[in-house]
Amino acid sequence: MNLPNKLTIFRVILIPFFVVAVLLENTYPVLKWVALVIFIVASLTDLLDGKIARKYNLVTDFGKFMDPLADKLLVCSAMICLIELGRIPSWIVVVIIAREFTISGFRLIAADNGRVIAASYWGKFKTTFQMVMVILMLADIPQLSILTAVIMWIALALTIISLIDYLVKNRDVMKGTK
Repeated sequence: MNLPNKLTIFRVILIPFFVVAVLLENTYPVLKWVALVIFIVASLTDLLDGKIARKYNLVTDFGKFMDPLADKLLVCSAMICLIELGRIPSWIVVVIIAREFTISGFRLIAADNGRVIAASYWGKFKTTFQMVMVILMLADIPQLSILTAVIMWIALALTIISLIDYLVKNRDVMKGTK
């Protein structure tokens, strides 16, 4: 297993620790900052694993599949926790998660046909904005509330745009399915 794939797995391993810290922050306020640090570290592994994989030609089918899945697990877990904290409307999270399930299902169909579909640039922008949104919501700094709201709406728009882009570019995957 190469370093980028290890970083992806590390990101997945961080998720339960992050979730526990977020959900206990009302009881132990210091955990708000612990959760924020864990999320930032996990997010940075996403940036790092991709750079290393491309620079050293370590791109694998495992990485193409698991890296986006790890991102989805991290961001969706965070957003579900943020609903619990009252920091994001549930309907926005439902739209974002619905997109993730749709793309994951689409990837499974492609994989069944022997094809691995890597994340697109729109998907990468979407993930970046979602991660920034989560960081701002975790920090929960009142002076940044307008910025947080703007980033949330951009993340939502990119979620929808990336879904449409993904489906249009890969529509041939659905040909021949019932």
